[in-house]
Amino acid sequence: MRTYDLSPLFRSTIGFDRMSRLLDSALEQDSAAQSYPPYNIEKLDEDDYRITMAVAGFSADELDVTQTGGALVISGRKEHKDEDGKQFLHRGIAARSFDRRFQLADHIRIVNARLDNGLLHIDLHREVPEQMRPRTINIVTESEAGNEAGNRSVTSHGERPALSGEAQSETQAA
Repeated sequence: MRTYDLSPLFRSTIGFDRMSRLLDSALEQDSAAQSYPPYNIEKLDEDDYRITMAVAGFSADELDVTQTGGALVISGRKEHKDEDGKQFLHRGIAARSFDRRFQLADHIRIVNARLDNGLLHIDLHREVPEQMRPRTINIVTESEAGNEAGNRSVTSHGERPALSGEAQSETQAA
C-alpha cells in the first residue's frame, strides 16, 4: 500500500483539520473491509436519505448504531458459538463482526433505525438552518433604488421632484 504525505497541502490552511482527517482516513481504508456488509444509500427526497445494510444472521441486540460528531458508525458483534458440534460442508453465510463508518455531511441527523428481515434500515434527515438556506435576492433598477433609498421621487420634464410621503409629513410638522 502506498503512503501519501499530504502535509504540504495543509501548511497554509487554518481550520481544515476535519478535511485533513477525512483525506487520511480515505487513504488508509482497506478494500476488503469496505465490501462487508453490503449496503445501499437511497435518496428519498430533497432532504431525506436511507442507508440499507444487509445484516442477515444478526439480531438487534448484536447491532449498534452510533452517531459521533460527523460520523455514523454501525457495528455488528457476532459471538461464535460452538454450533452444537455441527459439521459444515460449506459455510457461505458470513457471521463475522464488522464496523462500517459513514462520514455524514453537516446538519444530518439520524431519524431512526429498524431491523426488518435481515436488512438494517437507517433513516437520515438533513436539517439546514434557515440562515444557510438559499434565498433569492430581488434586483432593483437604479430608479427603484433611488425611490427606496432617498426621500424624493423622480419626475419628468424638469418639474420639481416631489417629496415622498414620509418626508412630506416631516416637512409639514416643521
